[in-house]
Amino acid sequence: MENMQIRRLKIEDADEITRIYAAITRKPVSADFKRVVEDHARREDGACFVAEMNGQVVGFMISTILTAGFGMPTSAWIATLGVSPDHMGQGIGAGMAEEIFAYYRSHGIENVYTAVRWDSTDMLSFFKTLGFDRSNFINLRKVLK
Repeated sequence: MENMQIRRLKIEDADEITRIYAAITRKPVSADFKRVVEDHARREDGACFVAEMNGQVVGFMISTILTAGFGMPTSAWIATLGVSPDHMGQGIGAGMAEEIFAYYRSHGIENVYTAVRWDSTDMLSFFKTLGFDRSNFINLRKVLK
């Protein structure tokens, strides 16, 4: 996309990212979400990017480096991402992913992981097109009541 720019996440992007996330989920977003975005913007490790079109943030991808993971070598984790519903299907997510992959390659990291709900076919399809497949890890959960 000609008028799309991908750049590093900044603290001041948190409001726009929160707006995009609310538009995607169609639910109010907690203040904790904005705080987490701001925390990632402050960190120097990991790759967190936003996509801008005409000066407006239209997408985000937040990832981090995992250094100690049950026998797993240093790797990366895509924690969350989103593209404004008005801009979906235009290659914005793929563009941010390629930027993240380039960042991790340049840092000698070979494996990037993420987790997707089994019934989220659009996200599963998106990650499949990027070359993701099942890994040797199983997500486990314990409900605390």
